[in-house]
Amino acid sequence: MSKKMSIAALVLYVVYAVGMYFYIFHGPSGGVPATLKGTVADPETFMTERELYLSDDYSKIRNFLFFVITPFEWLVYLLILLTGISRIFEKWAETKWKLFKNGAYLFLLYLFTALIFYPIDIYRYQLSKEYGISTQDFSSWMRDYVIDFWVNFGTTLLLVLVLYWLIQKSAKKWWLYAWLLTIPFAIFMMYLQPVVIDPLYNEFTPLKDKQLEEKILKLANQADIPSEHVFEVNMSEKTNALNAYVTGIGDNSRIVLWDTTLNELTDEEILFIMAHEMGHYVEKHIYVGIASYLLSILVGLWLISKIMPWMVARFGKFLNIEKVGDIRSLPLFFVLVSFLLFISNPLSNYISRYQETRADEYAMELTGDAEAAVSTFQNLAKAGLSEVNPPWLVKIFRYTHPPMLERINTIARYTDNEEVETEKGNETE
Repeated sequence: MSKKMSIAALVLYVVYAVGMYFYIFHGPSGGVPATLKGTVADPETFMTERELYLSDDYSKIRNFLFFVITPFEWLVYLLILLTGISRIFEKWAETKWKLFKNGAYLFLLYLFTALIFYPIDIYRYQLSKEYGISTQDFSSWMRDYVIDFWVNFGTTLLLVLVLYWLIQKSAKKWWLYAWLLTIPFAIFMMYLQPVVIDPLYNEFTPLKDKQLEEKILKLANQADIPSEHVFEVNMSEKTNALNAYVTGIGDNSRIVLWDTTLNELTDEEILFIMAHEMGHYVEKHIYVGIASYLLSILVGLWLISKIMPWMVARFGKFLNIEKVGDIRSLPLFFVLVSFLLFISNPLSNYISRYQETRADEYAMELTGDAEAAVSTFQNLAKAGLSEVNPPWLVKIFRYTHPPMLERINTIARYTDNEEVETEKGNETE
């Protein structure tokens, strides 16, 4: 039966992958609406013919990889269970101390899956190099890859050890206790991120352009945002993409600009980006994000607490799982977490796109510079070879930000409304 289930899972995955291939590469593309042809939102007005070709090609490949890699992850974990590999890992990790056993099992599982996914990670790195997005040499990429492995393993180890201890202590309420512990852990990690984790990958220094820093801090003061320093990070050694962000909470919060952004954009464009990030602060999106994250974790853990025992009772014999508290059930837990995150993407992305739109509108209110806003979005699209108007399925599952077509239209609508208000004011006078 386990063999039949493995074959069925493989066939189902292949059928799904073929379907996604035809949807991505031969299905309807977003394109540019006829009413926007020739406008500032039309990529043909700001991209070269080669950039248009590369953007289309690169976007399709990345979209296809997104839709097939996550289900491939589920397939790998299911095959680890169905073929008995999980049980073998448990035997290899056997010790009289439960915590050491669970930790050793996780390491074997983590290393095994890392080796399976390594060729895919290499391909994605080479793809980014081929299309001119990545500038990172292989040794630097490999260094980041190893750091990623150990940072993620260390974090996962802590979570798994606590989780399975809770499951063994309280089979019915473990999900609630786990969620309660998630709250301080998540806040602690957000506090730690900018000062401990981020510097492992890149060097952060105070912004060297003091005149620009003064302009940014003046803008922050207009928005009533307490901020004393702006940081820049050396990303040009790794990428040609542009970015800026606000990270951390409390005393560890900081404004960060990639040096690629500093090198490629004008001061006006950078100020628009900074005003956008300040919009997130003013609109309190970080707190909404924390609340949404904690709520989703609560719902997810509760669902897993219901689904996992049912699956073990129904299919445990074929999955080589005797009870939920066995560490060999961990691949099933990972599958459920990944699946729930995947199907929740449309909702979480919708909320994120709404917040990004609000931040764009706030940036326009703060700067009033529509020309800089439009050119910023155009430059971001060119640097990242972004798809300005992706297909619907791609948009709802992948896009945390509105597509560039929508963002430029937001600016156009804003300026149109401003003109209407000005005309009304003139008529009243």
